[in-house]
Amino acid sequence: MADQARTQENTEKTGTRLPGSGTFTDGNNRFGPRGVPIIYGVNRIGLWSLYIKEVRRFLKVQTQTIWAPAVTTLLFLVIFTVALGGAGGRPGREVLGVPFATFVAPGLIVMGMMQNAFANSSFSLLAGKIQGTIIDLLMPPLSEGELMAGIVLAAVTRAIMVGLAVGLAMSLWPGVSLAMAHPWAVAWFGLMGSVMLALMGLLASIWAEKFDHNAAVTNFVIAPLSLLSGTFYVIDNLSPLFQAVSRFNPFFYVISGFRFGFLGQSDIGDTNTAVLGAAAGLVVLNIALAIVSYKVLRSGWKLKD
Repeated sequence: MADQARTQENTEKTGTRLPGSGTFTDGNNRFGPRGVPIIYGVNRIGLWSLYIKEVRRFLKVQTQTIWAPAVTTLLFLVIFTVALGGAGGRPGREVLGVPFATFVAPGLIVMGMMQNAFANSSFSLLAGKIQGTIIDLLMPPLSEGELMAGIVLAAVTRAIMVGLAVGLAMSLWPGVSLAMAHPWAVAWFGLMGSVMLALMGLLASIWAEKFDHNAAVTNFVIAPLSLLSGTFYVIDNLSPLFQAVSRFNPFFYVISGFRFGFLGQSDIGDTNTAVLGAAAGLVVLNIALAIVSYKVLRSGWKLKD
């Protein structure tokens, strides 16, 4: 018995396997048998590490990823405002009872947020596939849900930063008022729109095999849906056919709801009750996109070939 006790003590000090138990020890902590998971629930450290990695990636080139979209969006505002006669202190055209610059500013802000959320999430997996570093994302002990959450959260973070930068740029242009009538709508539709485009970007990065494929989605899907969503106009000016088409565009509800948060009125209604339906519909759409993204990630399609 004394010899067995000394053997047990020496084993715990040297960090070898205990005979017949299949258990390993480092002298203080014991690990389960090989193949038995030791991480249960959410891998918080792994999820946080992936999130920080993605955030640091776009912050390293923040001139391109944060400030450039703000300048580009401000140019849209300047060009359209001047074209409609709102420069030089003149009031210019009014839309929904407010100057055109104030009308168009919220749409430009949330459009910039959505486009950059898509750009961020659509780059992560695609760059890994092209550069041969996709294994760095697939091998760590992260579930498909954690991998999706880390990429989407980083994309939403970039969208929020871009929204703040664009809002700051907008506030510098004379005649633009960014006073919020319904802050909840600004926060909700900004968040839902960013999540929606982040999930779309994730799906695009899984499907794409080269940057041309990703650019095709951006140029032929995301850009048209953004520009034809009521950012620069109210859909009442369209024919009944195109009004009906616009109402099938999810970007339309994001932009109109976000605008409602600032102006208190929009194409989908002038009351909280009228806008709540659009808010709930975006939740359903994002849940559906999240389920599809999760299943595609879990299948390993175009990732583990």
